[in-house]
Amino acid sequence: MDVRGQIAVVTGAGSGLGEATARHLAAQGARVAVFDANETAAQAVAQDIDGLSVFVDVTDQTAVEAGFAKTLSTFGDAPRIVVNCAGVALGARVVGREGKMSFDVFEKTLKVNLFGTYNVMSHGVRHMLDLPVQQDGERGVVINTASIAYEDGQFGQTAYAASKGAVAAMCLPAARELAASAVRVVAIAPGLFGTPMMQSLPDEVTDKITGDVPFPARLGDPREYGLMVEHIVTNPYLNGTTIRLDGALRLPPR
Repeated sequence: MDVRGQIAVVTGAGSGLGEATARHLAAQGARVAVFDANETAAQAVAQDIDGLSVFVDVTDQTAVEAGFAKTLSTFGDAPRIVVNCAGVALGARVVGREGKMSFDVFEKTLKVNLFGTYNVMSHGVRHMLDLPVQQDGERGVVINTASIAYEDGQFGQTAYAASKGAVAAMCLPAARELAASAVRVVAIAPGLFGTPMMQSLPDEVTDKITGDVPFPARLGDPREYGLMVEHIVTNPYLNGTTIRLDGALRLPPR
């Protein structure tokens, strides 16, 4: 599928990987709807890329449907590209000090990372199915964000790893289900990227983290995530798989 001229929805597009993806797709000629729970950030990105700013809580079905309706009415058609980047990275022990439980962290993490992804994917696909198949035989593509933590999650990442593992696990069955409708589903499992969350860490912590990355020995550039999204969109044989984007990094236990 050619990116140019397509309508794309990107969640979590007010910052980090989502912002980089929205900017990259727009630079390739897509019309981008910037979905984010931070309305100010979404507006800033949308203004820069001549896109559409949409305030959306991905865990809220009504809000997500309203976001797609606004996209449809503004751009005149449904999106053929949906990229899920919205997420949280909350750390907590299963049982912490003095017996403190962490079910609240587990519940919130799955609600945003897993339920939110499924929610946006479901609504996005429902609108895609109203579109005609293109000359290349495709109708649309959904790209979800997992994490390398789904395979080698670290100490304190039980909730996060579980949520991202579920995102990876639902990729193949979703792709098989939607194959008859000419819609592809692919997941990206990023490693350590230079997002605002990582950039807020002290230099010595960042240096230790990047020292574990074989090559290139640095944090990933969010623009490289956008490049992977573009490649998935343009490569019609990529389907039903989770792609690690991590510089060959394998996370140590701690």
